[in-house]
Amino acid sequence: MLRWLLAAFHLLALALGYGAIWARARAMEGLPQPNYVRRTLLADNWWGVASLLWLGTGLARLFLGTEKPTAYYWANTLFWVKVACLVLILLLELPQMVDLIRWRIVQQRGGAPDLSRGPRWVRLSRVQAWLVLLVLFVATGMARGYGMR
Repeated sequence: MLRWLLAAFHLLALALGYGAIWARARAMEGLPQPNYVRRTLLADNWWGVASLLWLGTGLARLFLGTEKPTAYYWANTLFWVKVACLVLILLLELPQMVDLIRWRIVQQRGGAPDLSRGPRWVRLSRVQAWLVLLVLFVATGMARGYGMR
């Protein structure tokens, strides 16, 4: 049952994450209207939830061996491609995360956030969305035994 639940929530995180990152990019296109700031932050919240769910279930599946033994992943080239994609997604996220946290703080204090980097965050969010799709293809190949050394 644990195997099934971890797999289901891992896939749910993928769907939530892809939808959220794409929605965040779309919302940021509408800046500087105030309702688009709210939409951006809402999509960003869902992106955060999906990321935590994705990492939590992924690490559990890796180390609990519910699908395949941990050694299978260490020996699989596609696993390392997936890890590289996830690291790149995280690196692209860090400056956006800092900026969006600032937006939240400024808004809580009644101010208007600095939206000047919005167009850059749109581009980076789109790159992240494409990387999520790449992870999907890599993961499905890995699950079927491709990438074994």
